Amino acid sequence: MSEVFTAAPAARQKGDVLPVLLPFRAPAPRAWRWPRLRLVHLVGIVGALLLIGGGAFAQGGAPRLSALEVIWKWFPLLMSGFGFNILMSVLAMALGTVAGIGLGLLQIGENRFLRRLAWAATQFFRNAPWLVLLFFAMFMIPFQFRVFGYTIPFPDWVKAIIGFSLPVMANMSEILRGAVASLPSGQWEAAESLAFSRRQTLFMIILPQCVKRMLPPWMNLYSLITMATVQASIVGVSEMLTLTSQVHAAEGGRPDLLAPLYGFAMLCFFVYCYPIERFTLYLERRFQLNQ
Repeated sequence: MSEVFTAAPAARQKGDVLPVLLPFRAPAPRAWRWPRLRLVHLVGIVGALLLIGGGAFAQGGAPRLSALEVIWKWFPLLMSGFGFNILMSVLAMALGTVAGIGLGLLQIGENRFLRRLAWAATQFFRNAPWLVLLFFAMFMIPFQFRVFGYTIPFPDWVKAIIGFSLPVMANMSEILRGAVASLPSGQWEAAESLAFSRRQTLFMIILPQCVKRMLPPWMNLYSLITMATVQASIVGVSEMLTLTSQVHAAEGGRPDLLAPLYGFAMLCFFVYCYPIERFTLYLERRFQLNQ
């Protein structure tokens, strides 16, 4: 014991510096950059291009258009279908987000009956298959409405948007509830000590802090609903998959065009959704550092 106590002053006399625990400083978040293509991405893109271009001369016989020429010939029609997929996803996301925020606010409300009702609706639509909800909207909503003697048509694509907005509503409600629950309880207590009402606390203090927590899962949900819009082809909506099938039929139903045409549709969704997924990961890393 005496050696331990006498060694410390001797060490300090020699100029040795004792270790000091410095305060933690979080590194500054990196600016978002366009995602670098790795080997697996390059292989996937090259494979998709080969898939599209393959089968051009897979079958012999009379000269006919290759797969690339067929895609280029019908490119405006196919891209109009893809644009309709994006339009349905944006409208379904907007409608479901607004309804989901309202349902989520009911989940964290003070009224016990409304809170349980909102929880039941959230769990029902969140765990129901999306295709079943789509069929439910297509066949339960009338094809037209009569208002003051006027007939207002209700097209299939509008009903498809409502069907896709139901799972968005349920998931958005759960995202809002989870974001509010993730905040420390001291936020509510501090606002209460400053004589804020519950409404003021919620809309002026709690919800503004929840935006950055809700944004990454909200963007991930948008990617999922965009890819799910191809299910509208089952109920007769003219989106990209439906038009792809019609193009294949218009070209004589050639078997060598199946993989290139549907591969082109897959490539379009990949090019659109992949940057969204990478940007979502960037937001998750950034907000995790700043919390």
